[in-house]
Amino acid sequence: MTENAQQQPTAPDTELPTQYAPADVEGPLYERWVERGYFAADAKSEKPPYTIVIPPPNVTGSLHLGHAFQHTLMDALTRRKRMQGFEALWLPGMDHAGIATQNKVEQQLAEEGKSRQDLGREEFVERVWQWKEEYGGRILGQMRRLGDGVDWSRERFTMDEGLSQAVQTIFKRLYDDELIYRAERIINWCPRCLTAISDIEVEYQEDDGELVSITYGEGDETLVVATTRAETMLGDTAVAVHPDDERYKHLVGRRIKLPLTDRTIPVVADTHVDPEFGTGAVKVTPAHDPNDFAIGQRHGLESITVMDERAVITVHGPFEGLDRFEARSAIVAALRSQGRIVAEKRPYVHSVGHCSRCSTTIEPRLSMQWWVKVGPLAKAAGDAVRDGRVKIHPEDMSKRYFDWVDNMHDWCISRQLWWGHRIPVWYGPEGEVVCVGPDEEPPAGEGWRQDTDVLDTWFSSGLWPFSTLGWPEQTADLRKFYPTDVLLTGHDIIFFWVARMMMFGLYAMDGEVPFKTIALTGLVRDERGKKMSKSFGNVVDPLDWMDKYGSDAVRFTLARGANPGTDVPIGEDWVQASRNFANKIWNATRFALMNGATIEGPLPSPSEMSATDRWILSRLNKTVAEVDAFYDDFQFAKLSDALYHFAWDEVFDWYVELSKTTFQAGGEAAEVSKRVLGEVLDVTLRLLHPVVPFVTDTLWTTLTAGESVVVAEWPKDSAFRDEAAEREIETLQAVITEVRRFRADQGLQPGQRVPARLTLDGTALAPHEAAIRQLLRLQPEGESFTATATLPVSGAEVALDLSGTIDVGAERKRLAKDLAAAEKEKAQATAKLGNEAFLAKAPDNVVDKIRGRLTKADEDIARIQSQLDRLPPA
Repeated sequence: MTENAQQQPTAPDTELPTQYAPADVEGPLYERWVERGYFAADAKSEKPPYTIVIPPPNVTGSLHLGHAFQHTLMDALTRRKRMQGFEALWLPGMDHAGIATQNKVEQQLAEEGKSRQDLGREEFVERVWQWKEEYGGRILGQMRRLGDGVDWSRERFTMDEGLSQAVQTIFKRLYDDELIYRAERIINWCPRCLTAISDIEVEYQEDDGELVSITYGEGDETLVVATTRAETMLGDTAVAVHPDDERYKHLVGRRIKLPLTDRTIPVVADTHVDPEFGTGAVKVTPAHDPNDFAIGQRHGLESITVMDERAVITVHGPFEGLDRFEARSAIVAALRSQGRIVAEKRPYVHSVGHCSRCSTTIEPRLSMQWWVKVGPLAKAAGDAVRDGRVKIHPEDMSKRYFDWVDNMHDWCISRQLWWGHRIPVWYGPEGEVVCVGPDEEPPAGEGWRQDTDVLDTWFSSGLWPFSTLGWPEQTADLRKFYPTDVLLTGHDIIFFWVARMMMFGLYAMDGEVPFKTIALTGLVRDERGKKMSKSFGNVVDPLDWMDKYGSDAVRFTLARGANPGTDVPIGEDWVQASRNFANKIWNATRFALMNGATIEGPLPSPSEMSATDRWILSRLNKTVAEVDAFYDDFQFAKLSDALYHFAWDEVFDWYVELSKTTFQAGGEAAEVSKRVLGEVLDVTLRLLHPVVPFVTDTLWTTLTAGESVVVAEWPKDSAFRDEAAEREIETLQAVITEVRRFRADQGLQPGQRVPARLTLDGTALAPHEAAIRQLLRLQPEGESFTATATLPVSGAEVALDLSGTIDVGAERKRLAKDLAAAEKEKAQATAKLGNEAFLAKAPDNVVDKIRGRLTKADEDIARIQSQLDRLPPA
C-alpha cells in the first residue's frame, strides 16, 4: 500500500442526486449513447461479429408488453456481446403490414366519405406512403424509451427500395425453379378486407351458432347430414360416407336429390369421413371448405361457388343477393317448411375463425391464387435443425418445429390488396405469362397487364435476415454479419415467421442457415397467468409503467420472469419491486461513494484483505461465472435472480454493512475495503448493465469516471476463490441472523440497544466483534450486566441482558396464552385424524387441510417454547 492510500481521504463529491429519478436520466442518456455511435456496427471491424435479427414490428403498431419483453432480452444479449469485444449488430426496422396499414388508410378515407376505389390504385398507394411518413413508426420512438441498443443507421423497411429488390429477385428465382405457381385452391377469405389472409391472421374464438340436421334425398334413398353453415348446401356436389359403413353401402354410387334445388348429387365413399361422428354422412361443398375441396379432388367433383367476395349469395333465385347469415336463416326456414329439418341445436358453441384485423368471420373460398411449393424448401429447413446447423432452445420445442415443417402445406402468398409488394408477373393478350426480375423490363404493348395482387407480408419478412444486409448484392454487411447468431422470438410464430426465414435463407444463401440459434420465449400474461386481452380488460401499456417506475424497472421485471419457452406472468407489484431494486442500487452506490469506495490502483493482495473482503470477492467471481453460464443457456430469469440476490443480499445488505465498522475505524484495513468495495461495485454494475442499462451507466460513470458502461469490458471470472472466507462469513451471517430473530421474537425495536456479552474466543468470529455489535445494536456489558438470555450459535455465545428492555412477566403471560392456543389446535387436529369414521367420510382435501393444521400447530409450539426457554425468570 502507498502512503497516500493509507490516509483517510475526504468523502468525494458523488455527483449523484439523493434520489434516483428515471424520467430525468433515461431520455437524455439514451440520446447520448446514440450520438456517440455506441450501437453502430462496423462491417470493416476485425472484431468477431454478433448479429441478432429483430422481429420487425408492424408500421401501424405501438410497443406492447410482448415487444418490451422480447426487446429486453435481445438488447441484453447484444449489450453483453458488445462488452465482450464483439462487433455487435442489432438491426432495427419495420414491416409494412399489408392489411393492417391498408385498413388504417381506408378508415381515414371513410371519414372523408371516400373509398380507395374513388382514388384509384396509384393515388391510394401514394396516400398510404403519406400515412406511413406521418403516423407510422411510433414504435421506433418507443423502442428508444425502452433503451433498445439498435443500430439506427441501418434502419430498414420491408418496402424500401433495397428490400423491394430482394423480394422481386427471390420471387423470380423461385418462379424459374418452378417453386412458385398459380392455382385455384381453398383459402381463408375476409369478406370485409376483400383478400385472402394467412393462417396467422385468423383468430379462432368460441361462437354461438346453430347445428341443423337435414334430410337429403327422397323415399328410400335418404340420409341425414348435420351442418353449422346451411347456406353452403347450395354449393353441395356430393354426400360422403365411409367406404366401410354398412348403413350406406347401398347408396354409394347413386345420386340423390339435393333439397331446395333441381340438382341431384352423388353419394361417394371416402376414408376421410368418420363413421362414428354424427350420422356418419357429410355434405361435400368443394368450393367452400378445405376438407371438402380435397374430397372433391379425389372424386372429380364439380366446385360450385355460391358466394361473391363480400359473402353474398350469388345462386338460386330465392336466396340470391342475401348476406350469408341472412341466407342461413332463410334456408333453414325453407327446409323446415318442407319437413327436412330433423334436429336443431341452438346455441351450438363451436370454434370459428375471424379476421385478426377486423374481426369479420372468415369464409373458406375457392380462389385463384399464387402459391409457394414448400416441399423441398421445408425439407431443407427441417434438415438444418436435425443435423445441428441450427439449434432450437429450449430443445423440447424442436418437436413443434418438426411437426410444422414436416407437414407443411403449400403456402398461399397472394393478397388482394393494393398496399404491398406487387406480384411481378405480366399477362399478355394471347394468354402469355411473364415473370419479371428486378433488372428486367416488363413487357409493353397493348393488352399487357400486371397481376393486381400483392405478396403476403410474411413473404418479405421471411427474407429479413439477409435482405436487410443488402442481398441480393454481396455487400460488406452481408459478408460480415450473415449468418446471424440468434433469433429470439415467441414460440407462437415458430410456424409462420421462423419456418419461412429458414426456408428462404437456405434457398437464397446457397444452403447457409439464416441464424445459428433459435431461442424461443413464452408469451407475457397477467399476474394470474391469464392471457392479456382487451376483452378481459387486463392489457397493460408498458409505456405507462415506464412513466411511473422507469424503463429499468420494466426491463428487470420482464427479464426476471423469462424462463425459456414458458409464459411470463407480470403484475404491477413486481414492477414496483424492480423499481425498489433500482433505488437500492442507487442508494447503496451513493453511500459507498460518499464513504470512499474507489477503483483507483490495483486490488490489494489477498494477504492484505480481511475475511470479509476475500468473501465478497470470492462470491463476486462465482456470480460472474454463474451469470455467464446462464446467458449462454438463455436463462434470463435465473441470471436476473442471481444478480438480484448477489447485489441486494450479499453486496448491499451484508458487505456494505459489515464494512461500516472498518470505515469508521480507518487505517489501512479501511483503505483496502474501500478499494474492494469499488471493485465489487464496478463489476456488479457491469454485470447488471445489459438488463438495467440506465441506472447502471449513470452509477458506473460516476464511480469510475469512465466514458460509458455501454462500451466497458464485460467482467471476467478471475478464478479467485476463498472457500474458508466464505464459510467464515456464512457463520457470521448465521449468528447475526439468529440474534436478530431472537430480538424480533422478544418484541425489541430494530434500533433498540441491548447490553450483551460476546464469547467469541477460539472461533472464526473473534475478528468480527465490532461488526456484530454494530449490526445487532449490542452495547458493552457494563458492571451491572446480568445475562437474562443466552444464545449459543455456531460455537460462539451471545448473552443478553433484557432486564431493562422488556417486561418479562407480561411477555411470559403473552407467550403462555399463545402456547395454550397452539396446544388446543394440536389436540383438535389430532383428535380428528384419530377418528376412523371421520377419515372414512371426509374428502381427501379436507383431511389434507387438517394434517396441515397439525403440522403448523407443532411448529408454533416448538417456536413459542423456544422463546419461553430463552426468557429470564419473571
